[in-house]
Amino acid sequence: MSRQYSLLIGFVSIVLIGAVVLMSPWMRTEGTWGNFNTALFMACSATSVTGLTLVDVAQEWNLLGRAFFLLLVQIGGLGLMTLTTFMLVAVGRRLSLSREFSLMNAYGIEQVHGLRGLIFWTVGSTFVIEGIGAIILSWRLGSVYDGIFYSIVSFCNAGFALKPDSITSYAGDSWFVLTMAFEIIAGGIGFLVIYNLFTFRFRRREGVRGRISLHTQVVLRMTFWTLLVMICAFLILEWNGALGEYSPLRKLLVAFFYGVTPRTAGFTIIPIENVHPFTRFLTEVEMFIGGAPGSTAGGLKVTTMAVLIYTITALCRGDRDTVITRKLIPVDTVRESLVILSALLLTFLLIMGALLLTDGRTIPVENLVFECISSLTTTGLSLADTTERMSVSGRYVLMVSMTIGRLGALAVVMMIGNRETNSHVRFPVEELVVG
Repeated sequence: MSRQYSLLIGFVSIVLIGAVVLMSPWMRTEGTWGNFNTALFMACSATSVTGLTLVDVAQEWNLLGRAFFLLLVQIGGLGLMTLTTFMLVAVGRRLSLSREFSLMNAYGIEQVHGLRGLIFWTVGSTFVIEGIGAIILSWRLGSVYDGIFYSIVSFCNAGFALKPDSITSYAGDSWFVLTMAFEIIAGGIGFLVIYNLFTFRFRRREGVRGRISLHTQVVLRMTFWTLLVMICAFLILEWNGALGEYSPLRKLLVAFFYGVTPRTAGFTIIPIENVHPFTRFLTEVEMFIGGAPGSTAGGLKVTTMAVLIYTITALCRGDRDTVITRKLIPVDTVRESLVILSALLLTFLLIMGALLLTDGRTIPVENLVFECISSLTTTGLSLADTTERMSVSGRYVLMVSMTIGRLGALAVVMMIGNRETNSHVRFPVEELVVG
């Protein structure tokens, strides 16, 4: 089997194993075998850190079952490739060259030097951030297990909760809301950015002082503006609407969290069906953009969006080069961004068409569009009970969508064909009318 399919095979294997374990009587509160299709959907949603649910996590599984479910979320959050590589390094085995370059591509690293340290940093920083979050959340919730659960799912950007209303009942707890929000942001900006921010003031190697990389600058800048636009729009649109019952300070708190969660986290602090249609539209846009590469978030990715925006701006000005903060972006990066956008849009159209075939007669189109974007970007938000109302065929379509969303549009393209060929044949040039 080709190496480019190894990641897909690993992902599917974990989902299948997770489904069998979750449906076993030793994991379920009822003590009987559960439905395989339901367990498979929940295992896929957990491993892809999406958050779409068919059952109440707290009611469906006992403590052991919920712990195993949380393990699937943690595996999905860290990433199959990163986790398996860390395990190899931990036992002293040598990294293969192909695995090193695969990780370099995932993290946007141009040099192999220091890659092992980055892998250890990735896993270590994950546990440190989740540990700090778990302490705060356990204090607020009065339960160590609940604190650990919400800390892991928030950092991994997986919108699972232990209550049917998600975290709506915690909207007044500023410590709870802000802790989860900042964990979501930390998970969404990516391990490479966290690493860069932590080490840029220290010497990475003898005689050289660290710096804030262009990748970090773009991720932080795009994240800031995306959140700011969403938060301000939500306050303006919902001040007397969905936020009408809250005090001014509570409105700011809820609006801040609502602006954070569509970046593929998927927690519901205000039911999506209760907000203005334009708010839902902006939510879909933010879900589509997503977080940063090498993070626990999905979507198009903020760096890809930045490259596309600067490229379009350059073309409108008549410039041939894409320049971001006085740094020239390679043509290959621009081409990759276009491929990712095209692949994501094409996948959206295919998934949406499949959902219309399976559930177009029973579920409103608006709900299906929202569900399609949510699953493809591994967000996990849903309009009312759309996920539960879907047919078995529709749920399998969502599982395919979540799998593609987690592996990434570019990874899917690379699976189809990752060999670069240099042709020595040149064809004559002729103009073609477009637009």
